Amino acid sequence: MSSRAKNILIFSITGVILIVLLVVVILSSRIPLNDDYATGNTPGNLNNGGYFCEMDGRVYFANAYDNFALYSMNPDETDLIKFNDGAVSAINASGNYLYYSQSSGSTGSGGIGGAVNISGIYRSNLKGKSVTGLDRCNIVNMQLCGSYLYYEKYDKQAGTALAKIRIDKKDAQIVAEGIINPNCFVNGRIYYNGTAEDHYLHALDVSTDRSSVVWQGNIWNPIVQDGYVYYMDVSENYRLCRYNLSNNVVEVLTNDRIDMFNVYNNYIYYQVSSADSPALKRMLTDGSSQEIVREGVYQNINITSEYVYFNSFNESTPVYKTYTYGPINVTTFDAAKEAALKNME
Repeated sequence: MSSRAKNILIFSITGVILIVLLVVVILSSRIPLNDDYATGNTPGNLNNGGYFCEMDGRVYFANAYDNFALYSMNPDETDLIKFNDGAVSAINASGNYLYYSQSSGSTGSGGIGGAVNISGIYRSNLKGKSVTGLDRCNIVNMQLCGSYLYYEKYDKQAGTALAKIRIDKKDAQIVAEGIINPNCFVNGRIYYNGTAEDHYLHALDVSTDRSSVVWQGNIWNPIVQDGYVYYMDVSENYRLCRYNLSNNVVEVLTNDRIDMFNVYNNYIYYQVSSADSPALKRMLTDGSSQEIVREGVYQNINITSEYVYFNSFNESTPVYKTYTYGPINVTTFDAAKEAALKNME
């Protein structure tokens, strides 16, 4: 073979290798899209700040003992790992990625770099690395709906609007003006209560971004599970009820006025609003077996497969917990406190 032919062969092989490497880089940088019905967290957790999110045997949470920095752990509170220094909320997880709102601090390695104080939505891998900013904004609520993040964004001049962006940072747009809570996403529809003209149960079809009225109730913070809509009854002092989507029957679960609630499988945990005897309570989803979890005023009721986490009103710590199932035994989230202290050394 002549030297000229050898050079042509070498250049050809080199060109093929470069093309292959380029294709590999392009493919590896692509964000695979999700199933159309994928969700990022339970609506109950997101309605309570979205500080805990469980997926595939890991719990991703905002550690209140460390200024709400993003951590991960096993459901039994072992193997705690800190991801970044920013204060996070509205945590979503699906596939190979985390999505969350961050209000301050460092975005971690691989992000937009350095220490930042920019509020926005971020995406990272499940190790907290390769952080990408998706939208710089102030958000109220956020849920992963298939391959899109739907979120309430707030601007002092423009007000509140429902926006969406695809998880690969494409196709960002405003869906609707006004307050629409996207946290309850079930089977391709976002269920929410009206705020401007009514408190009806509405549903937004994410395939068309068009809304329709499902039921003309007077509701707040609907959570749809197993064919029922659990909600706070605005017309009856915010008592907790459920509405059967199949036969249109309403059941009163408790006549207590409540401030917030969370539904997880067959349990409801709810905060009773009372001047004389406020308490965090729980009951079964049919309203039976009502019992006190802890007396006092609490908030941020987040639930995982092992524990229910909550804290006193206007006090981020201590974080209390009890078993999600079984006997009530309220203790404090000591593993998070110890991890925070260790990371401050």
